[in-house]
Amino acid sequence: MSDKIKDLVIGEEAEVVGYDSGPSDYRSTLLSMGLTKGTVIKLLKVAPLGDPVEIEVRGFKLSLRKGEANNLLLRRRK
Repeated sequence: MSDKIKDLVIGEEAEVVGYDSGPSDYRSTLLSMGLTKGTVIKLLKVAPLGDPVEIEVRGFKLSLRKGEANNLLLRRRK
């Protein structure tokens, strides 16, 4: 079973294991931002209403809209 960004708590790390089935434009956008399978992300911040979220990926900070972020399928790291 895969997790989503909304399942993580601030400071938690997860590995990208896939993408939700949905519009391919979201997947292309995520891939172009370096969110490829096997990439480790860390949840840094969540805006008060949950949108956007800030993650750390490959050493840089990235803000994503909740709709885009929820297309990522993740596996929590221990």
